[in-house]
Amino acid sequence: MGLKLYNTLTRKTEEFTPLEEGRVRMYVCGPTVYGHAHLGHGKSYVSFDVLVRYLRYLGYTVTYVQNITDVGHLTDDADAGEDKIGKQAAREHKHPMAIAESYTRSYFEDMDALHCLRPDISPRATGHIPEQIELVQTLIEKGYAYEVNGSVYFDVSQWPGYGKLSGRSVEDMQAGARVQVSEEKKHPADFALWKKAEPGHIMQWSSPWGRGYPGWHVECSVMSMKYLGKTIDIHGGGIENQFPHHECEIAQSEAANGAPFVKYWMHHNMVTVDGQKMGKSLNNFITLKQIFKEGHERLSRTYDPLAVRQLILQSHYRSPIDFSDAALSAAQSGYDRITEAVTGVRKQKDKAPAGAADAKITEQLAGAVEKFVAAMNDDLNTSIALSVLFELVKTANQVLGREETTAGTLEAIDGMFRRLGGEVLGIVKEEYPQAAGGDERLLDHLIGMMIEQRRTARANKDFSAGDKIRDQLAEFGIVLEDKPGGVTTWRRK
Repeated sequence: MGLKLYNTLTRKTEEFTPLEEGRVRMYVCGPTVYGHAHLGHGKSYVSFDVLVRYLRYLGYTVTYVQNITDVGHLTDDADAGEDKIGKQAAREHKHPMAIAESYTRSYFEDMDALHCLRPDISPRATGHIPEQIELVQTLIEKGYAYEVNGSVYFDVSQWPGYGKLSGRSVEDMQAGARVQVSEEKKHPADFALWKKAEPGHIMQWSSPWGRGYPGWHVECSVMSMKYLGKTIDIHGGGIENQFPHHECEIAQSEAANGAPFVKYWMHHNMVTVDGQKMGKSLNNFITLKQIFKEGHERLSRTYDPLAVRQLILQSHYRSPIDFSDAALSAAQSGYDRITEAVTGVRKQKDKAPAGAADAKITEQLAGAVEKFVAAMNDDLNTSIALSVLFELVKTANQVLGREETTAGTLEAIDGMFRRLGGEVLGIVKEEYPQAAGGDERLLDHLIGMMIEQRRTARANKDFSAGDKIRDQLAEFGIVLEDKPGGVTTWRRK
């Protein structure tokens, strides 16, 4: 069985067949950079990172484009509201482009920590304003858009396919409108392609319709077409972008080009907190930096970035994850088990007797690969694929410590960890501090135990014992930092 993916457009799981044999053109909606990335972003980009990794594992040449939205846009049904980057710029007393650059750097730092491969191309919205204006002009010339008072709108009445991705009719969209509709529009469902800049709007450009800025949806169509062509294989994003963002992308792209826009639409589900979507607008988010190193009141500790990646992989990309400290803690424990097995195999491999791989082990590994590939071919079932990795941990633990275990056996197991756990799932590293002569993970584990002892002492009102633990660590150059919500982190002096 070949790779099968769920196509949101057809609402079916389909055999994946690229437009061009051996090549895949893939576009994923990137972040709007007005704040630090949170766990919801982590789920999105880890999900599509695994897809890219697996396609390459299967032998495809993948061109992966993921944009950076560095111009504020308006994100509700009526194309009205606050410019998020502009609002953050005012809050921090900086230019909007300074905000965009700062949080773009922060975003890539977090994605690197999560072992997400860098996209082949990361185009910026502000770097493609001429192309966006050109697309809007084309839509006007073809009769799919109209200009009013310096703004340009897409006319959904001229595009009968509008709603095919979300399954909504234009009538349903009108009945479900959440906000007052602009009087400029011919139809309530019409969406902005270009917006007239109001006085004081910092990010604006000259256009045939006056000074303004692009609508929310135009940038992704333009950058996808520029770097991947009129029709692409895969377009990915969050389920919350299915409507209106992706619906509008389809309409404007296909109206302009007279060709299908995307063959396979893929949408991941969201991260929830107490059953509610995690998001900046709801102020219930936890940033990845807080999880990795800063601490948060909802967390009992900080967590390894790859434990966070493992948590994401434990669920299917089309299923939600309900965030909790307990779930992160369990993922950390599982990640530690994998890491201990991998490092144990690599340490013993260097001093094991020479010899070919054990035939029984080789047979087990072949079965593991078969099961792993079957899971990934089933619409990227990473939870099953991850269970195969834990079976590999059991296999490793069976042979570790045995004097008769050959270097060939350990090399075969390590190779499987590297290919399945590293190359595809991205949670096994090429090198660990221990393998390079350090002992960072052991140190982190031991300090974590002492922090827990100190927390217990303080909970029992034994503050003297708690202070003693802190002072003992300080003698060795370890500083404890108590954060809000009872979280304690450590750093070297």
